Amino acid sequence: MAFKVIEIKQGILEHNDRDAEQLRGRLKEKGVFLLNLMSSPGSGKTTTLMGTIPRLQERLRVGVMEADIDSDVDARTVSATGARVIQLHTGGMCHLDAEMTRQGLEELGTEELDLIILENVGNLVCPAEFDTGAVKNAVILSVPEGDDKPLKYPLMFTVADVLLVNKMDAAAFFDFDLEALTQRVHAINSRVEIIPISAKTGEGMDRWCAWLEEQVAQWKK
Repeated sequence: MAFKVIEIKQGILEHNDRDAEQLRGRLKEKGVFLLNLMSSPGSGKTTTLMGTIPRLQERLRVGVMEADIDSDVDARTVSATGARVIQLHTGGMCHLDAEMTRQGLEELGTEELDLIILENVGNLVCPAEFDTGAVKNAVILSVPEGDDKPLKYPLMFTVADVLLVNKMDAAAFFDFDLEALTQRVHAINSRVEIIPISAKTGEGMDRWCAWLEEQVAQWKK
């Protein structure tokens, strides 16, 4: 029996890629930098944001979109920084795409903002497949997750522009090899910036914030 094979996923991704490019174009016109922050659950995304926002607020106007399947826990936490924050519920989906991001930006508002951080759904698989329209992709990998994650989830590290290796203050308690991680990541993506941090102690946070400020400044030129 003859039949056709239709690559539905490819079609969806192509449509999403067009939407993402259009969204980036609109953000460029407004001079607003959108960062897509991804990681697995428990890696420290929200804690990293809590350490990042206060370091930037004297120089940048920051907004945050918190994406989760449910709850408003992270939005409530981040709102304590004084940043403009909204919570996005994905309705059970494990990622955000460009259209969902656009809707979030409309609700947040881009007026009087320089930097918007999208804290994507905690997942090392689905979020990497969808271009959200962000200018740059940041990934957090925590020490307890292990240095072998790039071997297991290569796409996430392929799309990353910067990798934050969090919880370095706990490195002595885990069988974690930063050099091995660096080699594995750069074998997949030679351009990615790798910054070891501890959101808890502040280690590496100034370097991370300097990288982010530089990216925002270049985008606004």
